[in-house]
Amino acid sequence: MKNTEGALVGERYRLDQPIGRGKAGIVWLAFDTMLHRTVAAKPTYLDPDREPGEARRTALAEGKRAMRVVHPSAVTVYDALQDGDDVWLVMEYVPSRNMADFLAEHGTLTPEQAGYLGAALGAALASAHNAGVVHGAVEPGNVLLADDGGVKLTDIGIHGGTPDPAYLAPEVKRGATPTTEADAYGLGATLFRAVEGSAPFGQEGEDDPVVPAQSGPLTAALEKLLRSEPDLRPTLADTVSALRAVSKGRQAGFVPPTAPAMPTVRLMPPPPRVPPAGSVTAATAAPATRGAVAGVDPAPSSRRILLWALAAIVVVAAVIAVVVLL
Repeated sequence: MKNTEGALVGERYRLDQPIGRGKAGIVWLAFDTMLHRTVAAKPTYLDPDREPGEARRTALAEGKRAMRVVHPSAVTVYDALQDGDDVWLVMEYVPSRNMADFLAEHGTLTPEQAGYLGAALGAALASAHNAGVVHGAVEPGNVLLADDGGVKLTDIGIHGGTPDPAYLAPEVKRGATPTTEADAYGLGATLFRAVEGSAPFGQEGEDDPVVPAQSGPLTAALEKLLRSEPDLRPTLADTVSALRAVSKGRQAGFVPPTAPAMPTVRLMPPPPRVPPAGSVTAATAAPATRGAVAGVDPAPSSRRILLWALAAIVVVAAVIAVVVLL
């Protein structure tokens, strides 16, 4: 396995720095040497119960399928490829915190915050379902709280080992294949954990139901998502509408308290305006026209001075002639 800094995956993606750990190994900050952009890269989970070749083909097919999902609240998968014995996913790099880690450290969210996050996640799930992809493991560990205030759902349609049982729908626990309705249940259980501080049926999902005490206006929407019968759960479109109502149409993102401060960039002063060549500005024209009368040349020419002199001589000569005659 290529798990060292500087290694080149698929002769294209350079592994630069470890930024986390997934169920199958290290998640890397990487660089796409072809498109010259920063990405995230990680090896995918290979099912040990399957023949190695089949496990790789399955993981590669899941990655290719995940590339069809494009939504602002879903982590975009750029590439899925095999390198040696490993299958790698190359994804959008999102500076963020895992929601599970965040909740463990900072406690719960308000119903309005959870409503905002839930509406964004529900819309991402609906987009994935429209593309024919079921997530299969919606849980806090697969939700990223972005440093810019957004939220991203990751590992859509990617089998990453055993999902957290606290967020699995009852029918999936009984052996059914995950469906869109199971994703809706996982979304409800995730939001329940966010506002109440515990999963709705305990850590294993088998305990007595936790009585909601802090979900407030979010309670009705959560109870519908957590119905035991899949057919009775609301559609994600209806869920998104209900959650947006709880969040009061909030458009601003939820920024984790641990997110770094956004950099403040001082604006540069605007450059001085340069007049077109040959034009005269008011500042440069004022000194030349000060005290002048429109249509009159303020600086008399030498020809005009000569005419005035000749006129004066004629007048003087006329006066002398009159005096002599007298």
